[in-house]
Amino acid sequence: MRDGVRLSANVFRPAGPARRPALLVRTPYGKGDALTPNHRAFAESGYAVVVQDVRGRYASEGVFAPLTQEPRDGDDTLNWIARQPWCDGKIGMMGGSYLGIVQWAAAALNNPHLKAIFPVVSGYDEYRDRYYSPGGAMKLGNRLLWIAENLRAPGYKPPEFSVFVRALPLRKADTAAAGQPVAIFQNALDHPAFDGYWRGISTKERLASIRVPVFSVGGWYDNFVESDLAAFAELRKSSKVHRILIGPWPHNMSLRFDGVDFGPDSLAPIRKLQLEWFDQWLKGRDSPLLSTPPVRVFVMGGNRWRDIDSWPPASAKTKAFYLAGKGTLRDRPAGAGSGPDHYLYDPRDPVPTHGGAVCCNPSVFPWGPKDQRVIERRKDVLVYSTEPLKEDTEVTGPVRLLLYAATTAPDTDFTVKLVDVFPDGMARNLTDGILRLRYARGIEREALNKPGEVRRIEIDGGVTSNVFKKGHRIRIEVSSSNFPRFDRNPNTGRPIASETGFQTAYQTIYHDSRRPSKLLLPVMRD
Repeated sequence: MRDGVRLSANVFRPAGPARRPALLVRTPYGKGDALTPNHRAFAESGYAVVVQDVRGRYASEGVFAPLTQEPRDGDDTLNWIARQPWCDGKIGMMGGSYLGIVQWAAAALNNPHLKAIFPVVSGYDEYRDRYYSPGGAMKLGNRLLWIAENLRAPGYKPPEFSVFVRALPLRKADTAAAGQPVAIFQNALDHPAFDGYWRGISTKERLASIRVPVFSVGGWYDNFVESDLAAFAELRKSSKVHRILIGPWPHNMSLRFDGVDFGPDSLAPIRKLQLEWFDQWLKGRDSPLLSTPPVRVFVMGGNRWRDIDSWPPASAKTKAFYLAGKGTLRDRPAGAGSGPDHYLYDPRDPVPTHGGAVCCNPSVFPWGPKDQRVIERRKDVLVYSTEPLKEDTEVTGPVRLLLYAATTAPDTDFTVKLVDVFPDGMARNLTDGILRLRYARGIEREALNKPGEVRRIEIDGGVTSNVFKKGHRIRIEVSSSNFPRFDRNPNTGRPIASETGFQTAYQTIYHDSRRPSKLLLPVMRD
C-alpha cells in the first residue's frame, strides 16, 4: 500500500503466459489458502482471481479501520494488480456483504483499471446500512453481533446475545460484546445524526462520481436491500447500463427459511450472471443482460420473477389504506368521531424482534418471515387490518406510514411492520421501519419533541414485493420498539449513548377526518 503496509493476497491464474483480465475479492473474514469452487469457475473461464485479506485482518499487516481504510487500499490493490505481467489491465470486483462494501468504496474513486463491480447483499452507506436506520435508530443487534464475532479481545468469551444487547449504557455495550472498547462503535455513538463525520465516509454522497457498471444483488429479508435499490435508482439517472436483482432471501442467500417455501423458481444463477457481466465489461463479449429490463425482482406470494424497467416501478400506483377504529384499514378516511388509540411504551419491556431483515447469524438472531401473532397479542402493539381481499393485490416498491401521533415524552420511537395475513390467521411479516422522533424532520439534526403535541410524521417502512392473495388481509403493526433490531429509546430526551434511566411514554395514534393516518402502498396496476 502507499504507506508501506503489506496486504496478503492469493493469486490464481489460468495456465499459460497470456495476460488476462482479473477479478478481485477483498475480505475481512480470512482468504484461506485454497481456490474455492466458486472462484475456480472464474479461473477456468480465463480470469486471474485475486483474493485478499483487508488491512489488519488475518495475514495482512496494519490496523483494521473498516470505515476509512477501504477506498485507499482498494485503489492501491487495483493498481498493483494492473502492473503485474499476468494482468491485461482490466479488473472487476465481486463478493457479498463486507466484500461488496469494499467494491463501492473503490468504485467511488474511479480507478481506470476497474471496469465493473458485482456487489451482493452489501448496501452502500455506512450510516443507513450498518449503524443506523433511515429513521435514526441504531441497528443495535446487527452491529453488536458482528462486533462480538469479529472484533472481540483475544480469549474473551462473550455472554449470550440476549445479554450484551441489553447492556447499559450503550457506551459500554461493545465491551460487553467484545471484551474491549471498539473504536468504530464508539465513533458511531458519538455521531447519532447524519453529520459531517458520516458524509466524509459515505458512498451515498459520492454516487454521482461512480462511472463503472454495477450489477447488484439483494434480498427482501436482507438488512441492506433498501439501500441496494436506492443506489441502483440513483445510478440509473446517469447511465442505463446498471442492473439489479432482488430475491426472497436473507443475508445468506443459500439458506432456506424454516417453514416457508417460495417455490423452486426462487433461486437465481448468480455465478452465471457474474460471468456474463464480467465477460461484457472485461472481455468485450456482448451479454444478453443489456438487452433485458434492468430490474428483476421476485414477487413473494405469487412466487414468480418480475422484470421491470425502473425502480420504483412506474406501473405501481400509490394506494392509501386509512387507519380506523376497531383495528381496521379502510379505503377512505374514518369519520370525525373515530377516537384515537393508545398504548404504553416501556423501554424496560420492549417489543421483541421476531424475524425480519436482520443480520447476520440466524442461529443467534433469527431472520426472515415469521408468524407475528405472538407479537400482536402484546398490549403495546396496535394492529390494523383490511377486510379479506376480493382479488389478488400485488405490492411492489417502498412502504410508508403517515401517522398522526402524540407522546408524553420529549423523545420516543414509532414503528411500523407490514404483514400478510393468511386465511388461517397466520401473520407473515414482510418489511418494517422505525422513526426516532427527534429525527422527524430529518436525520441531519435532532430536535426534541414537545410532549402532548400532535405530530404528523412519516415512517419509512422499507421495501418489498408481495402478492396479497384473494382472501388474505393486509395488516400493519404500530408500536414503539422492535428490539434488538433497533436500540431502545429511553424516552428521556437525553443523549442515548450515555443514558441509563428509562421512562414510560403514553402514546396516542389518531385516525379521524382531521388527522387521517394512512398506510401508503405501491400497488401494481397490471
